Amino acid sequence: MNIHSWIPILILGSSFVPSLVIFFLRENQHLTRSGLNLAGALLKLALIGIVYVGYLEGTTYETRLSFSMNWDLVLRVDDLSLLFMSLSAVLWLLTTLYAIGYLEGSPNRSRFFGFFGFCVTTTMGISLAGNLFTFIVFYEMLTLTTYPLIVHRGTAKSIRAGNTYLVFTLAGGKLLLVAAVWIHALLGPMDFQRGGVIEGLATAPSSSTLTLIFVLLVTGLGVKTALVPLHGWLPQAMVAPAPVSALLHAVAVVKAGAYGIVRVVYDVFGVNLVSDLELLTPLALAASLTIIYGSVVALFQTDLKKRLAYSTVSQVSYILLGLGIFGWAGTVGGLVHLVHQGLMKITLFFCAGNFAEVLGVRNIKDMNGIGRRMPLTMGCFTLAAFGMIGLPPLAGFISKWYLGLGAAQNGQYWILGVLAMSSLLNAAYFLPIIYAGWFKTAPSSETETKTRRSLEGPWLLLVPPLATALLSLATGVFAGLYDLSPLGAAQRIAERVYDP
Repeated sequence: MNIHSWIPILILGSSFVPSLVIFFLRENQHLTRSGLNLAGALLKLALIGIVYVGYLEGTTYETRLSFSMNWDLVLRVDDLSLLFMSLSAVLWLLTTLYAIGYLEGSPNRSRFFGFFGFCVTTTMGISLAGNLFTFIVFYEMLTLTTYPLIVHRGTAKSIRAGNTYLVFTLAGGKLLLVAAVWIHALLGPMDFQRGGVIEGLATAPSSSTLTLIFVLLVTGLGVKTALVPLHGWLPQAMVAPAPVSALLHAVAVVKAGAYGIVRVVYDVFGVNLVSDLELLTPLALAASLTIIYGSVVALFQTDLKKRLAYSTVSQVSYILLGLGIFGWAGTVGGLVHLVHQGLMKITLFFCAGNFAEVLGVRNIKDMNGIGRRMPLTMGCFTLAAFGMIGLPPLAGFISKWYLGLGAAQNGQYWILGVLAMSSLLNAAYFLPIIYAGWFKTAPSSETETKTRRSLEGPWLLLVPPLATALLSLATGVFAGLYDLSPLGAAQRIAERVYDP
C-alpha cells in the first residue's frame, strides 16, 4: 500500500488509538486525558484537511482488505464521505472541549472519553465506507460504542433508555443486514458508485424484489434516522449527559442513518432507478410525516432537551425529503442540510447543557429572563433557533430554499406546504423560548440568587456554542463560496448524481 492508501486508516486511528490509551488512565490524570483527546481531534482535522486538498487535485484515497466469500472491507474518500467527515471532525473537536468542561469532577471520565473516541472512530468508518459490507460493520459498531455513553450516569432511567436504544437499533440493524446479504447473494460484491451500482447493471432482479430490498434498507436505516414510527428511542436517550446528546443529534447516530439512506438512493440503487420504481414519492411522504409529527409533538414538551429531541426527529427528515425530490435542487437542499442541521442542533444542545449546568434550568417555564443572566449563551441559542425556523441569511434558510426550489421545479407543490407548515411549527416552539429568555422577568428571589453566580460558566462550556453558532451564520452568509462552503460541496455531489 502507498501513503494514500494509509490515509483512511490514519483518520480512524487518530481517534481510536488515543481512546484506547484513555481507558487505562487513572481518573486523576486529567491533563493527560484531555491532551490525548485534543491531540487526536486536531490530528484528525489536519488529516482531513490534507485529504480535502488532495481530493480536489484528483488524488485517490482508498484502503481495501479482502475477506472470504468476496466480502471486502473498503475505506474510500469521495465527495460525499468528505462532506460527512469534515462535519464530524469539526464537531468532535468542539464537543471534546465542551465535554472536558462539562464533566469536570465527574466520576468515570476515562471510561466516558474512551467510548466517546470509539464513537467518533465508528462514525468516521461509516463516512469512509466504500460498500455496504463496510458500512454495516461500522454502523453496528456505532450502536455498541454509543450505548455506554447513553447509560453513562448509571441511573435506572438511563439504563432503561439505553435498553430501549439497543432494542430499536439492533432490530434495525438486522433488517439492514438481511437486505445487504440479499443484494450480495443476487448480484455479488458491489462498491458504492455514484449513479448507482444496480442502475448500471445490464441485468437486475425484478422490480418487486428491488422494491422489497429498498424498503428493508430504508426501514433498517430509518431507526437511527428516527423516522416515525421508528423514533421512540431518541427522546428517551436525552437522559444522557449534554455532550452525548449533542453528539447523538448532530453527527453520530441520527446522521449515520440519514447518511446511509443517501448512500442507498444515490450509490447503491441510483436515483433514476428509485424513481422508476416509484419509491421517491413514498420516501418524501414518510419524511414529510416525520417533519410535521416531530414539530407538533415538540410543541407540547416542557423539558428543553425533550423539545430539542423532537425537533431533531423533524429536522433530520429534511435530508430524506431532499432525496424524495427528483432533481438537482432538491438533492442540494437535502445534502447541505446534513451539515447545516448538525451545526444548528449541536449549538442548541450546547446551550441547553449550559443552562442546566450554570443555572440549573432544564424546564422551559424556568427560562424567564435567562438571556440577561447568560446573554452570550442565549444569543447562540437564539441564532441557532432562528436558523432552524429558516430565517435568512442563516444556514437553515439555505436548506429550505433549495428544497422548496426543487419541489417547485419538479411540480411537487404539496412539499411547499410541508415546508411552510414546518417553519410555522418551528417558530411556534422556538419563539416562546426566545421571548421568555430575553423579555420576561424571572421571579425576584430567583434573580437575586442567580445573578450572584457566574453569568456564563467556564470558558470550555462557552467557546463551543459560540463557534458553532458563528458557523451556522457563516455557512449561510458565505454559502456562495463554491470551493469552501457546505453548499458548494452539496452542489458538486448533486452534479455527479445527475451526471455521473
